[in-house]
Amino acid sequence: MSLSRRDFARQSAISSAGVVLAGSVGALASAPHALAATETDVADAGTVNEAGESADRHHGVGYGPLLPDPKGLLALPAGFSYRVITHSGKTRLESGEITPSNHDGTAAFAGPRGTTLLVNNHELKGPRADWTYPVPLTEGLVYDPAASGGCTVVEVSPDGHVAEWVGIAGTSTNCAGGSTPWGTWLTCEENSDRAGVNGMTKDHGYVFEVDPSDRRANRNPKPLKFFGRYNHEAVVIDPKRGDAYLTEDAASPNGLLYRWTAPQHCHHGHGNFRTLSDTAGTLQAPKCFDSGGRFVDDLSRATKIGTVYGVDWVDVPDRDARTVEVRKQFGAGEITRARKLEGMWWGDGGAYLVSSYARAESPVQHDGQVWFYDPKRRTLTLKVLLGVNPDPSADGAFDGPDNITVSPYGGLVIAEDGEGVQHLFGATDSGRTYPIARNELNIGTEAAPEYSEFTGVTFSPDGRTLYANIQTPGIMLAITGPWKRQRR
Repeated sequence: MSLSRRDFARQSAISSAGVVLAGSVGALASAPHALAATETDVADAGTVNEAGESADRHHGVGYGPLLPDPKGLLALPAGFSYRVITHSGKTRLESGEITPSNHDGTAAFAGPRGTTLLVNNHELKGPRADWTYPVPLTEGLVYDPAASGGCTVVEVSPDGHVAEWVGIAGTSTNCAGGSTPWGTWLTCEENSDRAGVNGMTKDHGYVFEVDPSDRRANRNPKPLKFFGRYNHEAVVIDPKRGDAYLTEDAASPNGLLYRWTAPQHCHHGHGNFRTLSDTAGTLQAPKCFDSGGRFVDDLSRATKIGTVYGVDWVDVPDRDARTVEVRKQFGAGEITRARKLEGMWWGDGGAYLVSSYARAESPVQHDGQVWFYDPKRRTLTLKVLLGVNPDPSADGAFDGPDNITVSPYGGLVIAEDGEGVQHLFGATDSGRTYPIARNELNIGTEAAPEYSEFTGVTFSPDGRTLYANIQTPGIMLAITGPWKRQRR
């Protein structure tokens, strides 16, 4: 059922609902699920004061300053510690082969006998010869033997023992991905090379399902073509309605958020996606409008935290992009775009999703947005907004959010993929940000330091351990400490 502009405008005027909906002038911080601070906007978000502190922080939020690491790897607040779980070039799989490089999206699942199972994407693009440590071509788990990417499964035992094996191989540029309500992992290809391009022997740009608990279920990988063929980033599944939401990281033109609606009588669960046809369900892109019924062409137009847009959904004409890329099948005025649509996570009855930054290719520049899609109200609400960081090399402000997770202690935890210094940082329910970790591994030179992005941020099932990756060279870390509920 479509949410008409008239319906949305009528909703916006109902003050008794306890929320004011607005197009570009902000919303009350008391809006449902709001990570809002209504006084924060593009002009001052992400700025740094004279003491070098982010203007988004306030007393009582977070865990205090980050302390330098004598080992030169990870700065953490006092009382916190980390452990290296896997390290490309140093640790090995059960098969004896080296852990693949370029760690990306990750999710944690409860395993047998108190273990934690982590499925870890490896964002490796192009031919295998281009990489020192591609994902090994384990028999029966290979989609395209020419491709270098895939994902591994990492088992962490209560006694600290770590085991790792291949979940899928022969895929390309496996990026954010996402977990399912039934305990599997959806690994997404952020690359849509056709067979014959860059040495590939099969078409790419698909989503694949990996079961961390059942190795046999991963044999003979099958692309889930009903999700479409494009540069996939992340995916979440609505556990109540069964819909999937997917992000696309692309430009010229900017990428899209997608919704896949399952066909009638479709039952989700282990192995059921494999039974669906390539055209099962309906793939759609969003068309947003503000409270005045005005069409919104790009999400960067929102310059106030709390901005709320109504969403209609428009069918994708050709989801497999046989002749025209999916995002290019729509003309001006037909759909709403956004730059660098990246990580997603399901929580609070909806989908949190990231637009990592916007530059000249977008109507308005910013250094990061986090939106919340409410499927019941059919609205997108801007929760976190980072203004353009004036000095990414300075430690203080944050920029370029990427992978994201909902914290069991309130708010969000976000992996930074920006310029200069790289952090894990939190965002509270009131929209305030605070540091959790800083990458201190310099992969550049002393004169020109370079720090890899954080990826794969996810909590263990019991909420006690925060797992995260440093993408290059590929290091999975387990962070523990005095976690606490964050103040509003």
